[in-house]
Amino acid sequence: MANQIATLLNEAERFVLRKELDQMNHVDIAEELEELGESDTLKVFRMLSKDKAADTFAYLDSTIQQSIIEAITDREIGSIIDELFLDDAVDFIEEMPANVVRRVLANVAPDKRDMINSFLKYPEDSTGSIMTIEFVDLKDEMTVAEAFARIRSVGPNKETVYTCYVIDNARKLIGFVSARTLFLSNHDSFIKDIMEPNVIFARTSDDKEDLMNSFRKYGYLAMPVVDSEDRLVGMVTFDDALTVQEEEDTEDFEKMAALKPSQNTYLKTTVFELSKNRIFWLLLLNLSVFLTGSIVAMHEGMLAVMPSLVAFMPLLMDTSGDAGSQSSTLVIRGLALEEIKLSDILKVFFIELRVALICGGVLAVVNCFRIMAFGNSFPLALTVSLSLYVTIILSKTAGAILPIVGKMVNLDPAVMAGPALTTIVDAVSILIYFSIAKAILGL
Repeated sequence: MANQIATLLNEAERFVLRKELDQMNHVDIAEELEELGESDTLKVFRMLSKDKAADTFAYLDSTIQQSIIEAITDREIGSIIDELFLDDAVDFIEEMPANVVRRVLANVAPDKRDMINSFLKYPEDSTGSIMTIEFVDLKDEMTVAEAFARIRSVGPNKETVYTCYVIDNARKLIGFVSARTLFLSNHDSFIKDIMEPNVIFARTSDDKEDLMNSFRKYGYLAMPVVDSEDRLVGMVTFDDALTVQEEEDTEDFEKMAALKPSQNTYLKTTVFELSKNRIFWLLLLNLSVFLTGSIVAMHEGMLAVMPSLVAFMPLLMDTSGDAGSQSSTLVIRGLALEEIKLSDILKVFFIELRVALICGGVLAVVNCFRIMAFGNSFPLALTVSLSLYVTIILSKTAGAILPIVGKMVNLDPAVMAGPALTTIVDAVSILIYFSIAKAILGL
């Protein structure tokens, strides 16, 4: 479709292109615009209707959003931002440089500018920063007929009408009612008689990750947000919660891989930025190698007597590292899904200890026979196998416990499971190897 858009632009088939755009979903239009050049993107964007332009703008990459804002008139800026849902407008502004933000806010209606500024005051990782105020609220003394009248009146400007929240005269959240319940109820029924009074809600100060856990646990399409006095101030929809989940997962993957989290996608991050995000952990891990190297240097005499010991060092380090990663990955997932709590640390330890005893035992036996099959002596095979057994027990238990300990002291579990685990396991596995070699081989 992107090629077709470019072709129609070049052939000046504007009327045909407008008809094509009218039939397309705004998400698909946003994807196609990102494939066009900057000038063509602006031409096509200006062909969109007012509503579709705002919907499409919300799904564009921030760099394209910025180029459009810088190219259009102040009046067009005001039109786009006024049509955006508040949470989308806030997300856009948070990504923009200061000069663009000033121009945007200068051309937004005063009431919406005040709301945007109030949202920008919420901490970046808080639920308040991602909520929207485009929801439908009802009073408990309303009848179903009055509720429908209100939904028809305010609904077109709201992000969703599938769930309506019930408030009292002090705007305190006291219940909710679904569109399905309203449709199936008599028109003269009172909202207080059909609403669900047990409301699961989030607070503006809650961490976004905690919000995701609530969505996952209760399976809601939207969740109300209240302030410190239990007054309804907003809601978070499931699509915004999914975006948070994607951001959190990406951040954890990057930290486990010893990367500083990036705000941009890979292809849109500069080489300098990519290098900066990696060099710190590479330097730190590089320094940790000196620890391992120092342990090896301390046992040069043993290696001189039996050089074959060197051949099995990679086996120990790699296997123990892989074993630790298996445990830490499962524990981090369990912590994220709240399947594992901090109080479960001893349960986790004993589970992983038993797993390590089984896995380590199998690997030790297999490698003992494999090492002897290649012509090595039984004492050497026993040394390597026993070292492997002990290091697997160590790495699996450490890999399970470190993320939990990290969370206890407010460190990211992903960091504890990645660089920290690698550094500890590598050094200790070599220490264990030489200690066992000294005891069995008499070196």
